[in-house]
Amino acid sequence: MRWALVKVCLAVTAMVVVAFAVPLGLVIKEMARDRAFSNAEREAAVVVPALSITTDREQLERVVASAGSDDGMAVHIPAGDGRGAVDLGRQRAADADIAAVRKLGRASTAEVRGGSALLQPVALSLGTVVIEVFVPESAVSNGVATAWAVLAAVGAGLVVGSVAVADRLGVRMVQPAQRLVEGAHELGEGKLGARVPEEGPTELRLAAVAFNSMADQVVQLLANERELAADLSHRLRTPLTVLRLNAASLGDSPAADQTRTAVAQLEREVDTIIRTAREAKPQTAAAGPGAGCDAAEVVRERMAFWSALAEDEGRKVRTAGVDRPVRIPVARADLAAALDALLGNVFRHTPEGTAFAVDVHNGDDAVIVLVSDAGPGIPDPETAMARGRGSGAAGSTGLGLDIVRRLAESTGGDVRIGSSVLGGTEVRLWLQLDGREPVRRGHRGAMRRRRRAAAAG
Repeated sequence: MRWALVKVCLAVTAMVVVAFAVPLGLVIKEMARDRAFSNAEREAAVVVPALSITTDREQLERVVASAGSDDGMAVHIPAGDGRGAVDLGRQRAADADIAAVRKLGRASTAEVRGGSALLQPVALSLGTVVIEVFVPESAVSNGVATAWAVLAAVGAGLVVGSVAVADRLGVRMVQPAQRLVEGAHELGEGKLGARVPEEGPTELRLAAVAFNSMADQVVQLLANERELAADLSHRLRTPLTVLRLNAASLGDSPAADQTRTAVAQLEREVDTIIRTAREAKPQTAAAGPGAGCDAAEVVRERMAFWSALAEDEGRKVRTAGVDRPVRIPVARADLAAALDALLGNVFRHTPEGTAFAVDVHNGDDAVIVLVSDAGPGIPDPETAMARGRGSGAAGSTGLGLDIVRRLAESTGGDVRIGSSVLGGTEVRLWLQLDGREPVRRGHRGAMRRRRRAAAAG
């Protein structure tokens, strides 16, 4: 914006300077020419009274000398009274030009070497006398170069001044806009205290006021959301206490142990939600070096948890790619929550007896976790990925796949829903290892071939 304004002012000022300076320079040039010829006419007028009195050569030479222009003036007297024509001074004009002026009886100018000649006719009793006054080129252009230089200096000054004013005006307009952009970036990075000074032009001041009002509303909304999350999580403590007491009375059995473990984990998750919601600042920092977990270990743990329910419902379970460590840059609890969301969807949205599988593929720059089933599939994957929509069934909040998506996007990856080799739904969780955009070219065919080979084995 700043340089655009400077360019506009430069172009407009340059056009104005040219529009006024060039005609003014031409007028000055014409005035210099008129001044030079007016001086020549005055010199010729000095000789006219003498011509009306006498035509004696010696007397006329003295008159011409007294005029101070003996070298630049010539007098052409026609022949008469039995004597020949008399020419005084140095003739520069052509004889034809002199004869034409004597014949027409009007003053005229003729181009001669080094300048111009003013031919002034004077009618006497003996005929028409022509007074020739030489006007050199230097007299015609006297002061013109200086005038052009002054006009050029004034024009350059106007251009420089307009550019300086436009630059200052551009700075006054650009700086508030830059501060507005910086404030928006800071707010987007989670710095909720970012505000913009309400200064500058009226429009930018109004934009700054709107931005600060929006930032205040964002802070208030986040505070209300944290309070609501904390309150709702705190309300879960009472039913969790009942569940824990009931689980303690179940005795000793694998199902009872799993129930107690699930209740303890649920209590830890609720405590984590309450602590996070009560914090004054949002958690926006990325995981540091060394942070992460072993995806294979987490998959084995969660599959062991869900295997008891799968056995009760007669579901066949298969895992692949979890026989060796697979490091990923996400927290263990986040990956466990994502897997629980995907596996919970399998149990919730497929009939009993439906088989499912979890495959882990470890690549050079990404780790892919595939959760597939042999159920009826998802008719509209795009709607299923939309946060908060759910399937419409009881107990469905529509947040499970959104949790998985946010986990993948935190590493630079993504989530895709497609058809599995088992005939149902396949959810592909792509976890990028280096934070770059995932390279998807050709990986689907390779994964399909691996899954077919694993199924055949």
